[in-house]
Amino acid sequence: MPSTLKSLRALADPTRLRIVALLESGELSVNELQEVTALGQSRVSTHLSLLAETGLVASRRDGKRTFYRLNRTAEGDVREFTRLAMRGARELPEHGADQVNLRRVLSRREEQAQVYFNQVAGRFDRSYGPGRSWQAFGHLLLRILPPIEVADLGSGEGLLAELLARRCKRVIAVDNSEKMVAFGALQAKKNGLHNLEFRQGDLQNPPIESQSVDLVILSQALHHADDPLKAIQAAFQLLRRGGRVMILDLVKHRFEQVRELYGDRWMGFAESDLQSWLEKAGFVGIEITKVAREDQDPCFETLLATGNRG
Repeated sequence: MPSTLKSLRALADPTRLRIVALLESGELSVNELQEVTALGQSRVSTHLSLLAETGLVASRRDGKRTFYRLNRTAEGDVREFTRLAMRGARELPEHGADQVNLRRVLSRREEQAQVYFNQVAGRFDRSYGPGRSWQAFGHLLLRILPPIEVADLGSGEGLLAELLARRCKRVIAVDNSEKMVAFGALQAKKNGLHNLEFRQGDLQNPPIESQSVDLVILSQALHHADDPLKAIQAAFQLLRRGGRVMILDLVKHRFEQVRELYGDRWMGFAESDLQSWLEKAGFVGIEITKVAREDQDPCFETLLATGNRG
């Protein structure tokens, strides 16, 4: 088949247009493209192979990984096809989310500590050692906490808030359920946690003074909010300068039963949604990572998103 027809055929697929547009920023690995586009690895690899056959993209090996980039040394026709492909990609509905995810993936390259954590976590359960447990590690990490003030929004019965109160200067737990607040307050009193206070209120308008805490936590709470962006903006207002928000929530899924079983308003979130909301709220230094995956169906995945108030 003539090269012109091969190039036109290669660029007739919207997914390949997305890939070309992503490679405009520089080289990316298959895994990075997979994460940005939320497509399977084999599918991404197949599209890359077709683009490589036409001369639109080039590749290089780096250890076990292969990085792909636009072919800047291509002949005139190929360069023109590439420009048209990037124009077409901007008209696709996925383009905005792709660009948000791309910024997040490129930023993560610089976070070597996260790479190390993944390696450690992967090794943790491989061999037994007396006294070697996540419970012990948890107590160790708690003792590293400085004497900060924390807001736990959507705290439920307050299990996390109780743990934090054992080390933090003050913890304010907020939940919209009167029964949850009463239960949490009773448990705090029983355990002698005088620095733990429970307040009834909404995620989008928590009853906490502006710029009064160092850390805001939304642990499996954001998917209950009417408007997640407003909840994140409210978290920003609670933080002092240099404070941080930490969000643990589900990756977007299709298990509709969560609405009836757990009262969820949102079926998890895409990384691009959290990135956009955190940016709109004013946070900087944003990091979003998948930190857990359940083994049993529906195999829920959990995201950890963090951001700083400058």
